[in-house]
Amino acid sequence: MGVRHECGDLSDDLATVRAGGPHDFLWIGLKDPTDDEFAEVNDELGLHPLAVEDAVSGRQRVKIERYGSTIFAAIKTLAYVEASSDIETGEIMIFVGDHFVVTVRRGDVAPLSSVRRLLEASPEQLAAEGADGVLHAVLDVVVDTYLEIDLEVANDLDEIEESVFGSNDTAHSGSIYRLKREVLEFRRAAAPLTQPVAWLASEGSPITSAELRLRFRDVSDHLLRVADHVETYDRLLADIFNAHLAQISIQQNNDMRKISAWVAMAAVPTMVAGIYGMNFDVMPELHWTFSYPVVIAFMALVCVVLYRAFKKSGWL
Repeated sequence: MGVRHECGDLSDDLATVRAGGPHDFLWIGLKDPTDDEFAEVNDELGLHPLAVEDAVSGRQRVKIERYGSTIFAAIKTLAYVEASSDIETGEIMIFVGDHFVVTVRRGDVAPLSSVRRLLEASPEQLAAEGADGVLHAVLDVVVDTYLEIDLEVANDLDEIEESVFGSNDTAHSGSIYRLKREVLEFRRAAAPLTQPVAWLASEGSPITSAELRLRFRDVSDHLLRVADHVETYDRLLADIFNAHLAQISIQQNNDMRKISAWVAMAAVPTMVAGIYGMNFDVMPELHWTFSYPVVIAFMALVCVVLYRAFKKSGWL
């Protein structure tokens, strides 16, 4: 009880565990199975057709449902990539039934090896909980990963806020949008799982052990905290993105005001040069001794007056 044994023929092993103790079970692990591989397992276990269809096709919405005496769970697994601040996703589908557990992994982000080590480290607990304990262990490890990613996303959000609202605006719209996409992926994994896990922790769930239901409740509490945080991150990023766009608009307006001010100052000498650059010979001031110095001084005076006016108004 609670100890792993080598497996042989599927039919014989299933008959053996069903003839053994009430909590003996057969764990069948599949990685990206083909239709034929899964059909061989299904022929022995008689899984529900709808659950089989979900497991074979993959890319299912997050859910935990009951098909007769079998519990079917589709769970998104996540991993945080430190170098790029991306969140990689995978998928685990679990069938928990009469003396059997079937796990179907899709993608490389699936923490089942650590789950097995944890279960094998507590054989007495595994012997008491049976197949239901495997479901709890998988959910517990997945949600613990969510908690770790929650901290990483919070740090990324702090950096984005500092880059947008700090003294030096170094934020880029692309980085904000990229983080928002990662938060959305996080939300799709965590939020739909809250109610099903709460159902497993309730008295009306198919989990018969009261102690195990309490442990499912602990998983549910952690999951609710993550879901609340993710919802907050999504709203904050939307506000930060809007504030960043407003800052860009304000900066563009300031640049246009400066350009307009310099154009206005350049217009005066341009106008004078345009008039005096024409081929007129009957204009009396052309023959004055100090005509050009007077014109240049006048233009300089006008430019100084315009510069001081624009500077005072904040256009420069």
